[in-house]
Amino acid sequence: MTRPRFLRTHVLSPLMLTLGMLTPALAPAAEPSASSSSPSTEAPALKGGLCSLEGLMDQIRHGLHSKSEAYKRYLRALLRESAVNLPASELQAAFAREYDPDMAEHLAAALVARTERGLEPEAMQAVAQRALEDRDPAIRAATVRALRRTGALERTGDMYERLMRDPSPEVRQEAAANLVEDNLEVYGGRDAHATDTAVSAAAAAAASDPKVTARILGNIMTGEVSTESVSTLQGLLRSDSAEVRAAATQALGGVPAEQMASARESLLGMYRQEKTPAVRKAILESVARLGFASAVPELQRLRGVDPSLAPEIDAWTRVLNMNLQEWSLILREKQRLQQAR
Repeated sequence: MTRPRFLRTHVLSPLMLTLGMLTPALAPAAEPSASSSSPSTEAPALKGGLCSLEGLMDQIRHGLHSKSEAYKRYLRALLRESAVNLPASELQAAFAREYDPDMAEHLAAALVARTERGLEPEAMQAVAQRALEDRDPAIRAATVRALRRTGALERTGDMYERLMRDPSPEVRQEAAANLVEDNLEVYGGRDAHATDTAVSAAAAAAASDPKVTARILGNIMTGEVSTESVSTLQGLLRSDSAEVRAAATQALGGVPAEQMASARESLLGMYRQEKTPAVRKAILESVARLGFASAVPELQRLRGVDPSLAPEIDAWTRVLNMNLQEWSLILREKQRLQQAR
């Protein structure tokens, strides 16, 4: 599948940017003197000047103390949208010497914006490098945030797998948030590379940070996942962490049609050995999702394995027998049945 080109919404119009890059200074009109016979007809002088990076940074530093979140978002957008008109060397130098996390994030976002607008690819690479290598975990986390909902995932190689091995939990959490939001908001769950990157990164964190792994796998769409990633998810079904097993189970429930049979076989075999009720419930849901009405016989064969989950299987059987054709409708109807008990 051809990956969709990343599209970015421009927050400020060209007119606003033009106005923002001018600093008008009106010369005061001369007061008519008592001896003057007629008032001056000279027009006020309008002086324009380019907005400097230093001036923008001073404005942002001051604005960070504002109680208005909308104003803070505006300042972030202002620097990002002005980035193409600022000297690249000055911007990169300012980013390299900045050690306030908030300001570093603003400057990183501006550098990312330059790359995304077709300018220096090394601008985004400088952000990625600092996200991986800076000695301050707060700076690393801030620069990771600056890459969120951008096209960075396509341009940064194995960065996210490496971030999953970062010693800072904050950095790993920010990287997980990027992977989830990029998968859903940038690519709409329809990009194989984005999904495979998320699965690979999640697997890299499974041993050291199972909560991050579960967060990623439990919140991404896997409708375009590759065969290799399906194998990775099946491997995670054997994790020591129940959270990871449940999240991997959930991710397997959404795999492409050509991967469904393999995923269903793995889950059905797992159900009999699994001891955690929450994971078993996740398995039942994914089996239902993989088969819709055709999953009813498989679910019924599992009914005697765990009597405590027989009502759960009965609920799935009843809903699936309605032959609803959309998963969202099936979930809604099952929820309605459970609330009616």
